[in-house]
Amino acid sequence: MEHQLLLTSSIVQSRELVPNPNYELAVGQEFADVKSCRRALRDAAIALHFEIQTIKSDKTRFTAKCATEGCPWRVHAAKLPGVPTFTIRTINEGHTCGGITHLGHHQASVQWVANTVEQRLKENQECKPKDILEEIHRTHGITLSYKQAWRGKERVVAAVRGSFEEEYRLLPQHCDQIKRTNPGSIASVYGNPLDSCFQRLFVSFQASIFGFVNSCRPLLGLDRTLLKSKYLGTILFATGFDGDVDEESDDNWMWFLSELHNLLEVNTENMPMLTILSDRHKGIVEGVEANFPTAFHGFCMRYLSDCFRKEFNNTMLVNLLWEASWALTAVEFDAKIMEIEEISQDAARWIRGIPPRLWATAHFQGSRFGQLTANIVESLNSWIVEASGLPIIQMMECIRRKIMTWFNERRETSMQWTTILSGLSAEFEVISHEGTNIVDIRNRCSSCNGWQHYGIPCAHAVAALLSCQQNVHRFTENCFTVTTYRKAYWQTLHPVPDKTLWTESSENGANPVAVLINPPKSLRPPGRPRKKRVSAEDHGRVKRVVHCSRCNQTGHFRSTCAVPM
Repeated sequence: MEHQLLLTSSIVQSRELVPNPNYELAVGQEFADVKSCRRALRDAAIALHFEIQTIKSDKTRFTAKCATEGCPWRVHAAKLPGVPTFTIRTINEGHTCGGITHLGHHQASVQWVANTVEQRLKENQECKPKDILEEIHRTHGITLSYKQAWRGKERVVAAVRGSFEEEYRLLPQHCDQIKRTNPGSIASVYGNPLDSCFQRLFVSFQASIFGFVNSCRPLLGLDRTLLKSKYLGTILFATGFDGDVDEESDDNWMWFLSELHNLLEVNTENMPMLTILSDRHKGIVEGVEANFPTAFHGFCMRYLSDCFRKEFNNTMLVNLLWEASWALTAVEFDAKIMEIEEISQDAARWIRGIPPRLWATAHFQGSRFGQLTANIVESLNSWIVEASGLPIIQMMECIRRKIMTWFNERRETSMQWTTILSGLSAEFEVISHEGTNIVDIRNRCSSCNGWQHYGIPCAHAVAALLSCQQNVHRFTENCFTVTTYRKAYWQTLHPVPDKTLWTESSENGANPVAVLINPPKSLRPPGRPRKKRVSAEDHGRVKRVVHCSRCNQTGHFRSTCAVPM
């Protein structure tokens, strides 16, 4: 407390000793209009460290006095005849109050904050409210609340980014430009037939389609990201593994997976059966069953372990769950489940409630290539969050530029690789300290199941191949080779021209777009958006009932109890 008082004293003294002469007022001083007059008086009050109280303010007059009771400072301005110009008519410059003695300032409104940091935010929109507070305190000697700084930043950023509503209107043209600059891409926007309000947007670039169909493992990760923009919404995305919509509802997942099915059906002829990884959202499960009935659907282990941890909050149990998921044989899997049951029968019952064919390596029927989690989806999700508060076209362009950079970097990196990691009809018996394993080179399988599950020869298979002088790389799945990796990123995502050039482009041959799209009706509630994503498991979860130890009633704590005793 003593340190705080000393800090307050030093700030107040600096206000009194360092007045700013650039903001001094004088009789006859003119302003463009009444708003400019008010703004100049506000800036002067902040710079000279006193607060003003408005007495009269209309289209022709503006009168204000010092807010401190008894201080004689007063100013009166009036409009000149025939023009909007205001001029100061009278001013009493004498202050007897000594200036304000508190750390804030009544005239330091959100708009003033916005005007003060406007140039800095135009140069760097990543500037944090904390940095804004520090700059204002250093420059003006004012201590503001975090909320004022945050709202001031939001106001400037909104002005720089442009209109959310206008970008929804331009969405059909943006989709047309994507298809024109990236032939073979899919870009479709859908509006409500009754009021033309935005409902859904589906975009897939030809470079991504080509890379997945021709080079990636037949493995897809499904996830979503909540948007933080003015009109909210959710991005649903499918991500392949190399060597926009209004809300996350069942209908939207069904629509998204239907569009994805149509895309793959057209572009795939010889691709092996798909494996899809996701969480247990009802819409995803039903959408996969309806649109990919022959695909193998598995649950992401990171998602399952998070749900399991919330239920039991036991690190040892969570580790055993992961060990069970990695187990390559049914015997090893059952042994891990028995260990869990010895610690907690409830935990074992929870695990058995989820069919092991959906998450355990030993029982999964498709090819996950050892991929138990959708880590690449989480990586994609992390940088999509950066664009989640932008107007919709700017957000899509931010994502496109990120993917374009991603493709270029991986293409250039792979060109520097010099390795070749791309049968014999014989069986081998491989003996090690772990026991005996049978390796069938012709069918590319091992009794330990490692070769089958990962697509790469296990240690036993490597021993067998080397014993007959075979190149181990030739027995690895093609999707793991450098050549195939390069092919995944071989095509280029082309830039989309700025919207100022769209009219000219349409006149040069592009089909005019007649679809009308209005912004959705949902609006983001006021305040700072939630940073942490809410998982599907948390929706509808019953909140914990708090209990007061003083009155034995529910709904409040002892510290806030107001029940008379």
